[in-house]
Amino acid sequence: HSTFQKKRAPLPRNMIENSMFEEEPDVVDLAKESPSYPIDSDDVVYEPRSSRLLVRGLGENDLDEDEEDYESSARLLGMSFMNRSSNQRSIASSYTRQQHSGSCSKPSTKTTVVGVLILVLVASMFMVIYFLPGCTFTRKGCQKTNSTMDSIYPTSTSGELFPWTELRLPPSVHPVHYNISLHPNLALMTFQGCVSILVQVLHETKNIVLHSSDMNISKVTFDGKEVHVLEYKPWQQIAIKFPEDLKKGQYVLNINYTAKLSNSYDGFYNSSYVDTNGTKRVLAATQFEPLAARKAFPCFDEPAFKSTFTIKMTREHKYISLSNMPKVKTTDLKNGLQEDEFEKSVKMSTYLVAFIVAEFIGVSNNVSKTMVSVYAIPDKKDQVQYALDTACKLLEFYNTFFENDYPLSKLDLVAIPDFLAGAMENWGLITFRETTLLVGSNSSSIDKQLVTSVIAHELAHQDIEFLNVRFKALTKDALNSSHPVSTVVSTPEQVEEMFDSVSYEKGASILLMLNATLTDGEFRKGVIEYLQKYNLSNTESEDLWNSLSQVSKQNLSVSEMMNTWTVHKGFPLVTVKRNGTQATLTQEHFLLNAENSTDDSSLWHIPLTYVNDSCSFLSSCKQVFHLKDKTATLNLPDQVKWLKFNFRSDGFYIVHYDEEGWKNLIDALKGDVNVLSCKDRAALINNIFALSSSGKVSFRQVLNLMDYIRNETETAPLTEALFQLGEIYRLLDKRSELNLASRMTSYIDDHFGSLMANQSWDLESSVSKMTLRSALLEMACSLNIRNCSTQANHLFDQWFSSNKTSQIPSDLMRTVFKVAAQTDEGWGKLLDTYKHSINDQEKRKTLEALASTQDILKIIWILQKSLDGSEIQTQEFPLVINAICKNFAGYLYAWDFVKENWDKITQKFPVGSFAIQSIIMSATSQFSTKTHLTETQNFFTSLGTKGSQMRIVQEAIETIKLNMRWMEKNLNTLQRWL
Repeated sequence: HSTFQKKRAPLPRNMIENSMFEEEPDVVDLAKESPSYPIDSDDVVYEPRSSRLLVRGLGENDLDEDEEDYESSARLLGMSFMNRSSNQRSIASSYTRQQHSGSCSKPSTKTTVVGVLILVLVASMFMVIYFLPGCTFTRKGCQKTNSTMDSIYPTSTSGELFPWTELRLPPSVHPVHYNISLHPNLALMTFQGCVSILVQVLHETKNIVLHSSDMNISKVTFDGKEVHVLEYKPWQQIAIKFPEDLKKGQYVLNINYTAKLSNSYDGFYNSSYVDTNGTKRVLAATQFEPLAARKAFPCFDEPAFKSTFTIKMTREHKYISLSNMPKVKTTDLKNGLQEDEFEKSVKMSTYLVAFIVAEFIGVSNNVSKTMVSVYAIPDKKDQVQYALDTACKLLEFYNTFFENDYPLSKLDLVAIPDFLAGAMENWGLITFRETTLLVGSNSSSIDKQLVTSVIAHELAHQDIEFLNVRFKALTKDALNSSHPVSTVVSTPEQVEEMFDSVSYEKGASILLMLNATLTDGEFRKGVIEYLQKYNLSNTESEDLWNSLSQVSKQNLSVSEMMNTWTVHKGFPLVTVKRNGTQATLTQEHFLLNAENSTDDSSLWHIPLTYVNDSCSFLSSCKQVFHLKDKTATLNLPDQVKWLKFNFRSDGFYIVHYDEEGWKNLIDALKGDVNVLSCKDRAALINNIFALSSSGKVSFRQVLNLMDYIRNETETAPLTEALFQLGEIYRLLDKRSELNLASRMTSYIDDHFGSLMANQSWDLESSVSKMTLRSALLEMACSLNIRNCSTQANHLFDQWFSSNKTSQIPSDLMRTVFKVAAQTDEGWGKLLDTYKHSINDQEKRKTLEALASTQDILKIIWILQKSLDGSEIQTQEFPLVINAICKNFAGYLYAWDFVKENWDKITQKFPVGSFAIQSIIMSATSQFSTKTHLTETQNFFTSLGTKGSQMRIVQEAIETIKLNMRWMEKNLNTLQRWL
């Protein structure tokens, strides 16, 4: 019996349906057994509201007979919850109407009339007093108010009217230069600041409005004269009102203030880590994108308000400070403090400003007149060299490729111990999460690939994405809740939500499609011209399209074509119907759930690419047809047997064929998998699963295509197939469809088992092979296929008994650790490893393994510790939620935890941020019942506008509905064909 095989946790008696049961919660008994891992019982205090009864029993042996009957009944019925309403206590109380004995005499007519008059008089006096304002009865009386002004302008914190009525700043005043002086106190976690802004008044105005958030402003002067400042907190704006219009020209605005270092991951925030000696170290760093520069200094915090910046930073002697520009000088101050001053910056937006105060060390190299440096904490100084070498090579490559040298004299890459994003492209000071910059001596090529791709992304800030990322973007963009790449946003939460896979991966994908459409290097030429023409300026997408049109020799309006991809949400489904030598092509908006969609007449200009059986593998085989209308006809040669559209999946659309078209492609693959490229094979798998989800094809047709997979050897199609089947397995598992889940396991074993068994557990150098075996063996071990868990345990024991000198291949580490984490002993060893490891890739894989446990007490402990940040960094909380929700034992606990700690979560992570998006989708995306749908809707509705209005909430609800529909339509098919 494998240690990785799922031990079902005792099912919560009232799981999700809180309102269905009114039993008193049982007392949590933590004294029944003493766990081998170091968890104090005092640490575990969380009791999920809808799952509390489960906590009492720490294992299956703790169940009493009634509980055992309940659990087994739930499994047999294939339900993840039980309606226990029959056991609810009857709380109905008797109610009897008391009859009054006795009688009253009728009053006389005169008495009645007098009484009514008195009553009317009293009521009238009361109404007059009630509706008149209180000031009517004071000596001063009531002040006259301008009712029109009151209804237009909001009220500032001082009670005065705030002179601006929009979220976006007025265009009348622009910043020219900022002088910023900061002094962070890392003992008190506060900072003092002074900002002097040279402003240009472009149009006469009586107001200056800018951004400020969570600051105590002590003094404001304008051209040397002290002025009064108003604040409107909901919009994070401050304003200065003047009695007369300011004339056009330049003025100086000075603001002195204090603030707390942020506890979340934006603004000027505090971070900490424990070094190898057990000493806690603190630092301060910045993350201003998209709207958090205003938390560090008052500013015009919108991208269009570009300016230059001079930064001065006061610090203790033991720290260093870094900013966007090279350091000019360091001045000794009193009390052992020092002030670093940095060069005047290039013209840039506020969100690209950055500064850090920390105990970091760095290594440097001079490349193409730029000093490139990589900084990290001292304990990890031996992990920076790979990043430095890679950054230097990429900088040289980009300088050549874009024919445009990097404009600064220095480039710092800094690994931050507590950093939420993967990386941030601040001018001259790129900040990274440690896992995306540092590489240990035992790191594999696949770890190095991650670091290389992130550095490349941030240096160029152009996405170059892979196939599976494009598939992810297609899935998100196929929902009604999606949005166009170019869309209008107004609130800060909406801005945060724009940082998603539609903006990033779809944006990159349509550029890739355009690159494939243009020829002779026209895309590169157009980008070079665009960068040179608009250097340091604000641009719109139209500017890029125009630059590309100007260099293209094709009879093609790039702007006309690309606007159809950026202003419409979603993407097209192209349906191909063959009739002899003609193929009818039809486009429509592809939606996974078209039932609730509004009428959509969107048309895309699609650069359709295709190959046929006579030539299908090489790039020279590709043919292009521009589909602009709803329907078009393509003429074909007589001898063509089959067609494959969207060559190598370079286009951002999916393709559906008629019955004969699918049959011919499937037969061709069964005859020889190499008739199509591996990207084309992966795309066929992705497309047919998506078409099945939307109801366009039956799941039986999916299984027909999957028959060829036994002969597949390439990474892209195999990993896509495993991903899709894994999603279905998890849905079945969460619904407790145990029989079907078991049959899906057998199906996976039948189609992939021999390939799984043939995988090596030794060190591997090929990134592609490592990606494949990692996917294969993780699936095999999680489903207990073949002897996977035995091999993994053997490798773990070797590693631990050798004092961790016997190396586990980095790409297999997560799989091996997950297997080990299923026993108390293994979990305890991994927790100790997590606490003491300084290798960030190893640390993250260890955490995922710890969160994969089936032990409820451990799950609750991890949830608590990752949110409060005491033993697990809070930045990893989204990862912890994701890992727990993959398994049956903890997914409902994670959902309960998210609900009950929502206020704390949104204090740590901004509403709408990628972290919040990840938490919501991880916790809800595998629900497939009406009960879960209702609860999800009710919870987010209860949060008000900052809950239900989030786009990610709409996506979550839509996903649950899709899961419900998929289950309803396909359970019978699975019963028949698996």
